[in-house]
Amino acid sequence: MRLEGAIFDMDGTLLDSMGIWKTLCSDLMRELGRDPEPGLDRKVQQMGLRFGAAYCRKRYALEQSEDELIELVQSRVSRFYREEAPAKPGAARFLSLLKMQGVWMYLATAMDRALAEAALRRTGLLEYFRGMLTCTEAGCGKDTPLLYEKCLTRLQCSRDQCVVFEDSLPAIRTAKSAGFRVAAVWDSASEADQPEIQRLADEYIRSYQDFFRTV
Repeated sequence: MRLEGAIFDMDGTLLDSMGIWKTLCSDLMRELGRDPEPGLDRKVQQMGLRFGAAYCRKRYALEQSEDELIELVQSRVSRFYREEAPAKPGAARFLSLLKMQGVWMYLATAMDRALAEAALRRTGLLEYFRGMLTCTEAGCGKDTPLLYEKCLTRLQCSRDQCVVFEDSLPAIRTAKSAGFRVAAVWDSASEADQPEIQRLADEYIRSYQDFFRTV
């Protein structure tokens, strides 16, 4: 079956950027005098900045507004995405191949739009996408399939002719539960989840460079 559309996650899938998120939220909560719960960083990452800030403000009874919390986080990560976050090796070539085959591509990310666009433009990946939808813009996190559904509508292709590219187990589970075909991309941040990820995924990409060695 010919592939018509592809929906890509960004962090951990196209960019080697997950390292900065491993302790970012937990470190911030400690600086604000709170004891972070186990798994907080991963939970907030799946929610996106706006929903993550709202969760932390309520969960930890913080004095800061959601906008102030977002500003604290963004000031820490802005330089990383604007100046440092690297594309995964072979990602640009992989996207170029899909584009040459006529595949329309959309980005579905939990990252703030301005930072996502800055990182993708700097790494030369932005030009391959017909558009982007963030969790904030969609009004949901990746714990529900709505983000992918909205991207699919914008791509104007059928579900069985579209593949979702993701690296994290929770997002893969969400996409699979909604009937999407999923290509899992390995990332070190999800190393412990790899057995389950490989079980669920329709396709598995250890690295984009390895992909080209096998085609």
